[in-house]
Amino acid sequence: MPDLWLPGAEIHDLGDHAPTDQQYPPKAIAHITWDRNATAAAPQDWCSFEDLVGYFTGSGAGDAPHLVWDPFSGRAAQLFPADSRSKSLLSPTASPTRTNRAGRVVIQIEAVFFPYCRYQGTVYPRLVDTPCAGWDRIHAWIASWGVPDVWPMGRPVDFSSHRDEQVWEASGGWFAHAHVPFNDHTDPGSWPDFTAGPGAPTPPPSQESTPARYQTSINGLPYGYGAQGYQVTTVGRALVAQGFGAHYRSGPGPTWTDADTENYADYQRSLGYSGQAADGVPGEGSLRRLLGYLPGPRSVSLAHVVAAAGSDPGAEQGHRTYGAEVAIVEQALADEGLLEQRWVDGSFGSLTVTAYAGWQRRCGYAGAAADGIPGRDSLQRLGAARDFAVTD
Repeated sequence: MPDLWLPGAEIHDLGDHAPTDQQYPPKAIAHITWDRNATAAAPQDWCSFEDLVGYFTGSGAGDAPHLVWDPFSGRAAQLFPADSRSKSLLSPTASPTRTNRAGRVVIQIEAVFFPYCRYQGTVYPRLVDTPCAGWDRIHAWIASWGVPDVWPMGRPVDFSSHRDEQVWEASGGWFAHAHVPFNDHTDPGSWPDFTAGPGAPTPPPSQESTPARYQTSINGLPYGYGAQGYQVTTVGRALVAQGFGAHYRSGPGPTWTDADTENYADYQRSLGYSGQAADGVPGEGSLRRLLGYLPGPRSVSLAHVVAAAGSDPGAEQGHRTYGAEVAIVEQALADEGLLEQRWVDGSFGSLTVTAYAGWQRRCGYAGAAADGIPGRDSLQRLGAARDFAVTD
C-alpha cells in the first residue's frame, strides 16, 4: 500500500477521517489559497506557509485540504491521510456525487499562492512562475495512489471554468478546482507540468536531476534545503565523521545546502534505503541512527546535565541520560576548542567531564569548583557564548 502520509511532510492530523466513494476513479484536485486579491499594478506580499497552516488547523479546519504546499520552499503540511476525504470542495445536496469523496482517493492540494504575490521582492503572476519547489515529490506520491497524469477537462491555463458532471464521474486524473461540478471557484489558473522540472521546461536528458529541495521538521527543528541552525552543522559534522562528506566544498555549516542533501542521501543508501526514502532529507529513524539522539531546541536543563554528568561516566560506554541536551553542551565545548568533535555524542562521559572542567577553569574556577560538573553560572556563561538557554 502506498504511504498514507507524504514522505517529508509536516503532519498536522485533523482527525475526522472519512472514507471516499470507491466506485469512482482516483482523483487529485489542484487549488491555490488565493487569500489576497492583487493585480499587476498593485501586487501584495505573499501570505506565509505558517499562516495558512495555522488557518487550516484552526478556524479554517472545515475547509481543509489534504496538503498545504509552499511552492517557494517546497515545504508541505498534511492534514488528512490519503485514503480519507478532505474538505476543500463544496458538496451541496444537489450534486450527484459527494465531491470531496468522489474517487478511490480524492487528494486535494492547496498551493500557498495568489496571482501577483510578492515574495522576497519578486512578483509572481502565476503559480508556474514560482520555483514550484517540492512539486516532483508531491506528484510522485500522488501518482503512487493510482492517479493518472491526465487532466480530463484540460490542464488549467487561466481562470475560466470547465465543468462537466459526466467527465467528473467517469474519469480519473487531475482536476482544477475550476473543473469540479457544483463548485464556483476558478482556481488555480496554472499548475506545474507532470514531466517538467519544478516550474520550468523539461530539461534535456543529459541534465542532472536537482537534489530534493524541501524541508521537514523533526523534534521541533528544520532539516532539508535552506534549513538553518546548530542542528544542521551537527548533522554535517556527523556525516563527515562517518565518511559521507564527499559533496562538501566548504563547511559543513549552519545552513542546509544541496551538498548536505547529497551527503545525507549517500548515508541513507548506506542504511539500505532507496527511492524517496533516500532523497537526502532526514527522517527520524535515520537521524537517530546517525547521531544517536534527536537534536532539540536550544534549551538545556541544569538539573538534566548535572544528572548526566553524574551517571553517564560510570554507565555503559555511550550511555545517554539526556542525550539531546548534553549534545548541546558538548557542541558548545567543541566550539570552544575544549572537546574533540568526535566525542559530541550526547553522552556526558569522562572526556566531557574533563572538557567541562576546562571550561570552568576558563571561567575562573579552580580546585573543587572546577570538577567538570556543571554549575549554573558556568553553564549560563557557556550558553551565552554559544547561544543556548539554561533552565532549572
